[in-house]
Amino acid sequence: MFDDNGSFLLAMLEFFIFFAWFMGLFWIFGDLFRSKDLGGVAKTLWTLFLVFLPILGMMIYLIARGSGMAERAVASQTELQKRQDAYIRSVATSSGGRGSATDEIASAKALLDSGAITTSEYEQLKANAMGKGPASPVA
Repeated sequence: MFDDNGSFLLAMLEFFIFFAWFMGLFWIFGDLFRSKDLGGVAKTLWTLFLVFLPILGMMIYLIARGSGMAERAVASQTELQKRQDAYIRSVATSSGGRGSATDEIASAKALLDSGAITTSEYEQLKANAMGKGPASPVA
């Protein structure tokens, strides 16, 4: 397949250029569909332009919209970080699936008032919620 080292090196260079072009195309399509300032028709036209004239399309896209690519990427990462922080806070405040002691006592009181549990069970739940450990076992 390769007659000498020169043809192998040329094939490696061609592969590298193809891979770089493919990664650039992937980056541009990601930016294109992440962009909120373009409508559906503009995104469709850019996509057709990039598919039918890939090298020229990439160059024109980078010239026309390249300055905002980094800003859109940073905005996307910032939004992702905010969502992740909000999720972590929501999970952390629930303290492993348990509510606060006040919430647990209130829900136990509601169960006692509805007749679902007895007074001794209520006292045991209240002691557990206040962190005093389990009360004497209910017989």
